[in-house]
Amino acid sequence: QVQLVESGGGLVQPGGSLRLSCVASGYDLIDSVTGWFRRGPGKEREGVSCISRSGDTTNYADSVKGRITISKDNTNNTVYLQIDDLKPEDTGVYYCAASRRFTCSGHGLQPDYDYWGQGTQVTVSS
Repeated sequence: QVQLVESGGGLVQPGGSLRLSCVASGYDLIDSVTGWFRRGPGKEREGVSCISRSGDTTNYADSVKGRITISKDNTNNTVYLQIDDLKPEDTGVYYCAASRRFTCSGHGLQPDYDYWGQGTQVTVSS
């Protein structure tokens, strides 16, 4: 059974940082594109970032470029999302997702992934 489990969310003040983790079980992320998405209150789900199988290729939404870094640790079957200079508009539930059907650069910010985690809440507020 494939499971993706996110962690690392929480309440943080504007300007702060968080590192989100996505751990996979029953599925090898080394063979997969992994993406991060978020859904803010009253907003549609948004593709934030993705990383290729090897980790050599990454992609970021324009709304977060310069503040977010995605990385992966294939040894521990984990993908991370580092978010710096957090803003209130970053508030939302963050989901990781995985698929072997497309590339990060080609389709990685679209929500067509095969497997999804349950999400971790990020709240940015003073």
